[in-house]
Amino acid sequence: MLSNPGPAQLAPFRIEPYYRERVWGFLDLRPWYDHRAAGEPIGEVWLTGDNCKIATGEHTGTTLGQLFREMPDALLGKGAPSPEPPLLLKMLFAKEKLSVQVHPDDRMARKYGEPVGKTECWYVVAAEPGAALALGVKPGVTLDQIRAEIYDGTLEQSLNVVGIAAGDMIYVDAGTVHAVWPGSVVLETQQNSDLTYRMFDYGRPRELHVEKSLEATRLQTRAGKIAPQVLDDRTVLVDAEYFRVERVPVDGTMSGSNLAKDEAGPKLSYLFAVAGTGRITGAGFEPVELQTRGIVAIPATSPAYEVEDLGGLDLIRVTPKWAGTIA
Repeated sequence: MLSNPGPAQLAPFRIEPYYRERVWGFLDLRPWYDHRAAGEPIGEVWLTGDNCKIATGEHTGTTLGQLFREMPDALLGKGAPSPEPPLLLKMLFAKEKLSVQVHPDDRMARKYGEPVGKTECWYVVAAEPGAALALGVKPGVTLDQIRAEIYDGTLEQSLNVVGIAAGDMIYVDAGTVHAVWPGSVVLETQQNSDLTYRMFDYGRPRELHVEKSLEATRLQTRAGKIAPQVLDDRTVLVDAEYFRVERVPVDGTMSGSNLAKDEAGPKLSYLFAVAGTGRITGAGFEPVELQTRGIVAIPATSPAYEVEDLGGLDLIRVTPKWAGTIA
């Protein structure tokens, strides 16, 4: 009997950003991205969305969603509970306050016919003096109080305000009432879901989801700033139920095996350049440039590779985790 050869190798590849219109965003994303809106403001830059196109290698021009449908095993490796993309990474640019909102957990999402909920985290890439976020509600606030304040326009008085600075990591588990306010640029890592229930929207003419938002709300959650875990060769920014986010210094070059050390087996990872530039090289594939605020996918079946710092590379590495496997 012939043995199963397993999935084919899939080399690292760069992903093009996908710009999402949001009423609270910017018309001009420079200097962060060389992009000006043609119509409505841009508030989110999706880095790993299904509509993002692959920019390098043999699958250039294919959308990331299509590649997941065609080659899930090559991308995710063994042990993945689903062939679907596990994470959505994006940059948020808020010129105005986002709605006060809440995301459902997996159980509530499935109750309403969706595959997964939305737990997320925010890495603060830049922040103005005095920048803050709304994260959870103050002690003693009740659901009845939240409901009343939604309708009389005073909900902000019950929100817990958290000051932020560049380099902070904020964990936002499903069920947390929250809002992103102007004054910061954040890298968001989240479950691959766009489920958002708006509680309050500052008078903008968009749909509210008051009843579902209250159903999803947990008055006490684990949301908050995460203290970094400084290791010899990296800093773990968050290690949670669905994702692990690390900041990895690259001194000259670093091998992929060192990036993935201590992991149980090969899995998908994403390399994001907060600043500076890099290059991913290896046998059997063309070098892949890691551009400033660009992202490269490292499939689970990638050939051996190295990351080279081409100047000022500030590298974030994100890996998915399957529920219940906190390291």
